[in-house]
Amino acid sequence: MSGFKIIAGTAGKDLGERVAKKLNKKLTPLTVKHFSDGEIFIKIEESMRGQDIFYIQSTSNPANDNLMEMLLTLDALKRSSVKSITLIMPYFGYARQDRKSEPRVAISAKMVADLIEKVGIDRLVTLDIHADQIQGFFDSPVDNLYGANIFIDRLKHLVHKNTVIASPDAGGVARARYFAKKLDVKDIVIVDKRREKANESEVMNVIGDVDGKDVIIIDDMVDTAGTLVKAAKAFKNNGAKSVKACISHGVLSGNAIDNLKNGRDYLDKLIISDSIPLKKSLSMIEVIDSSDLFTEVIRRINHNESITSLFK
Repeated sequence: MSGFKIIAGTAGKDLGERVAKKLNKKLTPLTVKHFSDGEIFIKIEESMRGQDIFYIQSTSNPANDNLMEMLLTLDALKRSSVKSITLIMPYFGYARQDRKSEPRVAISAKMVADLIEKVGIDRLVTLDIHADQIQGFFDSPVDNLYGANIFIDRLKHLVHKNTVIASPDAGGVARARYFAKKLDVKDIVIVDKRREKANESEVMNVIGDVDGKDVIIIDDMVDTAGTLVKAAKAFKNNGAKSVKACISHGVLSGNAIDNLKNGRDYLDKLIISDSIPLKKSLSMIEVIDSSDLFTEVIRRINHNESITSLFK
């Protein structure tokens, strides 16, 4: 596998180092500095001419800094006479704002997609993007990998005849059904909730039977963990024996850690991927390594092989 290089941003360095090692590569040195007023300076420290580039960066907290760093790095790559750029964006920030849900609001996911396209990429690879239609915001090919590829082997050890798969809202039913099919689980339950404003929600009721069951909640992201803990509480109040959650992106912003601590009586375990670097942790949090998945993606793209099986 020659003729390609791997570069990683601030929010992708840990993952990038593991991926590069598995591909017998070293990360291309990247200098990221901040001026006193907050401006970001980017410099790629070796020649990139004629290379296929795989750039790993999530737009997690601090979202705006990591996004701007990504755009500036892409610009630096384009100006370095590279052959192609594949942006590997494990966590796609601003994806929650994917439509005009009320008057006078920005469709931020579309704007971020336009910015990335304007700077220039040849392909985008992401993991469990919040809304599938965001793929259509790009003119470049988009590969939206499924988190099931990372979690299924781990969840198989937790599933038994009393297990039910849960979706925390109606929008996540398709994802829950996919996991249920993969895990050979027949029963699915749904939490019906009303969201009054961003990062706040009120769980209304549980649709389905969880009495005496072990519940596994499936979702794409956990932010402040308020909704997650309330959902777990609703399941326990309806007779669930245990509640675990398997969530692709551990945003865990604001008072998320406190919410999880206070919700220990309801949520027994939280399983997340390493798409976002974990700054604080708890014993109840289990992080699953995603580097094998992204390593295989890079290998297949570099060899012009199909990656369909990785997002089915």
